[in-house]
Amino acid sequence: MASAGIQFRPRTQPAPAVGASTSLRVDGMDCGNCARSVTDALQSVPGVVTASVDLQARTARILWKPGIPEDPALLLGAIRKAGYQPSLPPAPSGTGKPDAGAAPNPWRRSLQIGIPASVVLLIADWGLGLGMARSFQWMAFLIATTVQILLGSRFAVGAWRQIRVGRSNMDTLVTLGAGTAWAFSTWALFTGQPGHRFFTESVTILTLVGVGHWLEARMSARAGDSLKALLTLAPATARRMNAEGLDQEVAVSELRTGDRILLKPGDRVPVDAEVLEGRSTVDESMLTGESLPVAKSSGTLLLAGTVNAEGRLTARVRATGEATALAHIAEAVRRAQSSRASIQRLADRVSSVFVPIVVVVAIHAAFFWYRAFDAALQTQEWLGRWLWHAHPPATPALAALGAFCAVLIVACPCAMGLATPVALMAGINAAARRGILIRDAVALEKSGRITNVAFDKTGTLTTGRPTLLSHNGQSISQNQSGAPRLHLAAALAAPSNHPLSRALTAADPGGEPVPELQNWKETAGSGIEADTTLQGDPCRLRLGSLRWLESLGVDTASVRSTAEKGASEGKASVVLAGNSVATDVFLLGDPVRPDASQLIEGLSAAGLGVHLISGDSRAACQQVGGDAGIPMENIHAEQRPTDKAALIARMEEGGKRVAFVGDGINDSPALAAASLGIAVGQASDVAREAADIVLLRPGLEAVAEALEISQRTLRTIRQNLFWAFFYNAAAVPLAALGFISPVVCALTMGLSDLIVVGNALRLLRRR
Repeated sequence: MASAGIQFRPRTQPAPAVGASTSLRVDGMDCGNCARSVTDALQSVPGVVTASVDLQARTARILWKPGIPEDPALLLGAIRKAGYQPSLPPAPSGTGKPDAGAAPNPWRRSLQIGIPASVVLLIADWGLGLGMARSFQWMAFLIATTVQILLGSRFAVGAWRQIRVGRSNMDTLVTLGAGTAWAFSTWALFTGQPGHRFFTESVTILTLVGVGHWLEARMSARAGDSLKALLTLAPATARRMNAEGLDQEVAVSELRTGDRILLKPGDRVPVDAEVLEGRSTVDESMLTGESLPVAKSSGTLLLAGTVNAEGRLTARVRATGEATALAHIAEAVRRAQSSRASIQRLADRVSSVFVPIVVVVAIHAAFFWYRAFDAALQTQEWLGRWLWHAHPPATPALAALGAFCAVLIVACPCAMGLATPVALMAGINAAARRGILIRDAVALEKSGRITNVAFDKTGTLTTGRPTLLSHNGQSISQNQSGAPRLHLAAALAAPSNHPLSRALTAADPGGEPVPELQNWKETAGSGIEADTTLQGDPCRLRLGSLRWLESLGVDTASVRSTAEKGASEGKASVVLAGNSVATDVFLLGDPVRPDASQLIEGLSAAGLGVHLISGDSRAACQQVGGDAGIPMENIHAEQRPTDKAALIARMEEGGKRVAFVGDGINDSPALAAASLGIAVGQASDVAREAADIVLLRPGLEAVAEALEISQRTLRTIRQNLFWAFFYNAAAVPLAALGFISPVVCALTMGLSDLIVVGNALRLLRRR
């Protein structure tokens, strides 16, 4: 296949145009809520097309509309108004590599401090019954105050930032709930008021929600790995040639268009370039999906990130930096990832409405009990006929304070904060036991609406490696008489490292004597020749492409029709010739996986549309698609990496929700652009990082299983969020009317957490 197949040319439906880009550093972000607040602030700036925020790296990247000059001052002001500290990034190092190392998880203190403190207080308070002991209360005060400073301050800062811009979120309720419990208990402790102290509850609130944020931060740490893997694919240095023809190793950032570079066997191509001298084959499978190496000679294109397999090449630089094909793919992944939503936003959207309502209810409840104590008692007694008999405090002040604390404590959204990460971790563990890696909650959110499944060809529906399929038009099992000549071809190919040569060698059944070869020679990208003796007569053996043999004057009439028929079916032909006459033709191809047709039949039976999207030739795609049972109208061949993503985008614009299944670097834009990206088998590192779901075990049957597990996990998350909200919605009015004391509120809050966790654990028990 021609290497020019990956050139980026105008699409029939171009992606939204963008102009300049701006990168910023943003400090003060602690969780997904912060990243979303910064994103919303940036996207509100006039002229901004999209903004993507990397929580782990503390960076933001902004794309402007065409024709509008970038204005960092506007962006900095918007972020400061949102309550965070922006700055311009330091100058790049010039290597083109992403900065190494990630920021430590800021919520680790919840594990290191919060969990031990909560365990100690819970055992002493509820397990040993020391809650009313004066000495324990002073110890609990010291522990709770320390936790409030070390853990609670982070929530308080987040709540203050939201209040400054007229918003509220879970940080607001956490701060009010835990802070009120601590403040009330501290006041009661120092004034000698009788009754229970709520230090244990305040510590537990901060710990549980902090652990939820720790889980979220841990999962988001990999969000930018696919881009990092893409950017590190190209080498950091290159061999640049001077006017005298001598090469010198320089940084890739120093290369300019028109420079000459030298590529030795095994070198990875640093930039897009055009071959000037030499012949070789190049492995482009990571970019084009083509499983067979591509021959390179003068005038052909080399792509950054591909690997020079055999020969020595001299090339002229055509594109560097963001102009290379590899950079285009990286940008496609970046845009697709930044456009995604997250199911965690559901809890935030509920909290944005729920938090102000809870605060208003708490204030009104306190006011009602303090100013209309008798009326409140009568209301409580009347409702008690249908509920249960309550025991309010003796004075209006204590009743008002108790109702205020009870409402805030019972409404603290620990269960909301845990609903997504706990279910996600349970689903991930359940899937991991089956060799399926679910990346994050985004995959679960998208999986519930899948209507179509699109497959890559090479390495996904097929095995991903050349295999000998037929000899002289017959399958190998049928043509046992051809085994001696197959052994001859395999012996000739054995010294070569070319993938087709290795496939021939692997197909040899053995058992025949190895002929003695002399003057063995390989012409890169064309074929192999050597001298030997057959049946006592000297013979010049040649093994290679039809065109190469014809250029040497070999008579190929007896094998031409078989070779051309194989080419029309997307197979590679290798011709064996003795002296000047071609005697045998071996057809090699990438066979369909044995479980592909069964999977596609099952997906179709489930009502899902099935497509094949590949960068390979139309003939090869139609052959594979037909064998797998994919309708011909759903086969899309000769698709470049960004064209795959564009095709999926057009499908989704029509209302479809597409899951894309692939394995190569060339699939990374499509994996990122699809509603659900699934990387299969021995997928490349870049494909794995760009995908939402990674299948760690071989075989395609895991695709259907991954969809089923992810959809069950999504249902569990939605159930958790519903029950967490239902609990709060039911408990708040009961707490406001004095039917639930602050102590019982703390217990029911813990019970809601147990319900959420228990529901999530069902994912682990189900087979």
